[in-house]
Amino acid sequence: MSKEIYGKMENNKKIVWKPGNMLYPVPAVMVSVADFFGNNNIITVAWAGTLCSDPPMVSISIRPKRHSYSMIKETGEFVINLVTEELAYGADWCGVKSGRDFDKFKEMGYTAGKTVKLKAAPTIEESPVNIECKVNKVMELGSHHMFMADVVCVQVSGKYMDKAGRFHLNDGGLVAYSHGDYRKLGKKIGTFGYSVAKKRKRSGK
Repeated sequence: MSKEIYGKMENNKKIVWKPGNMLYPVPAVMVSVADFFGNNNIITVAWAGTLCSDPPMVSISIRPKRHSYSMIKETGEFVINLVTEELAYGADWCGVKSGRDFDKFKEMGYTAGKTVKLKAAPTIEESPVNIECKVNKVMELGSHHMFMADVVCVQVSGKYMDKAGRFHLNDGGLVAYSHGDYRKLGKKIGTFGYSVAKKRKRSGK
């Protein structure tokens, strides 16, 4: 599409599309799973989200035909591993390759770590945040089934902890997925509540 045509469209009215999933950006996460026989797998999920803060609950939506689906149904658990810029290549690879054909931990050189509260699913040690989850409910919605889960433990990398015990997660170069692209999160434009925060008085006044 030429710049001229694109420019004219920008100034035009809204274009109506059929209903679809256009909620972007979304988190790009790697979900690690395993069965009770010790077989593990990694599935890349863009449809993951927060459900509740108290009790802490999250959800992931997966097609039933995916290899990891049966593992989650069997054990009722999974781990959400956040993706950084360094892990983006592996996240994409794990999303397009099937665990039926490849040992994804081996192929990507990832380390299957131990969880604290789960029995089967491993963590991805290279990820800065591992969210251990136990399935609470499964909703069969259509093309995807949603696994609603309780967060039972969170492991974080000491690499991003300062001496005061604060966790600087945003220094890790987190990645989001937007309309077919992986995007590194950009510069900080504000903090929570900055729109209503009182302006600090200038020194000396």
